Amino acid sequence: MLKRHQYYGFIIPALVFIIGIIIILFIYGDFDSFTNSNGISRQFIGLKNYELLFHDYNFLQSFWLTVKFSVVSVILINLVGLIFALIVTHKDNWFNNTLKTIFFVPNLIGGVLLGFIWQFIFTNAFKALAVNLSQSWLNGWLSDETTGFWGMVILFTWQMSGYIMLVYISFLNAIPKNSIEASTLDGASELQTFFHVKLPQLAPAFTISLFLTLANSFKMYEQNLALTNGGPYRSTEMISMYIYNTAFVNFQQGYAQAAGIILFIVVAVVSFVQLYFSRKGERQ
Repeated sequence: MLKRHQYYGFIIPALVFIIGIIIILFIYGDFDSFTNSNGISRQFIGLKNYELLFHDYNFLQSFWLTVKFSVVSVILINLVGLIFALIVTHKDNWFNNTLKTIFFVPNLIGGVLLGFIWQFIFTNAFKALAVNLSQSWLNGWLSDETTGFWGMVILFTWQMSGYIMLVYISFLNAIPKNSIEASTLDGASELQTFFHVKLPQLAPAFTISLFLTLANSFKMYEQNLALTNGGPYRSTEMISMYIYNTAFVNFQQGYAQAAGIILFIVVAVVSFVQLYFSRKGERQ
């Protein structure tokens, strides 16, 4: 049995990390958002940064792009992840483990490397297909605002779906087999069994998966940097890249901190709302 002081020995390092690295720096950043800090000097300017942000075209464009990207990505990743989970849990055989590995491997690749891989696909592979199939719409995917956006969605969906698949697998395996067998004996088809037996019991999995995909989509940076670098003309610049460039390229760190605080508030509010309705749906 561990004594009280031994418990503290495990807890204190974590508390020091949380207080020193997260809480104190968050408070410092919050204060910095009310200054004109450039990383060296600062002067308190009140709410001026926040007022400017709401009239900043580049900020509003990157923020709206991130919102659209998050909505589309959350839907696609959860849909594909659930389909993957249903495929590998459909029948118990040796090939399912191979499929799990194939589906999950993209999540192990770093964001920058993943971006360069898909950059090669969209520029070289798509160009070859365009020539051989006489499909001009496959040309210049990353040089167009619309196709560049869908390029990032495809990349992120490919990366995250395998990870979300594991969440759904764990909940699918936890569904009592006797309830599935009972529905089969009652004459239910596989589709009816899924919608009336499996799907209602996956509500907690939806809550977890929505939260994970939402959080990751809002803070995506490395993939955006390697794939499009915000081009053309900043039309695919996500909010994380906007904040980074503002802080460390333009050296407007106070202004960037204000943008970061707005992003934090929006993500926190959306997450709490999503969590509330998800939990409410689970209870019903």
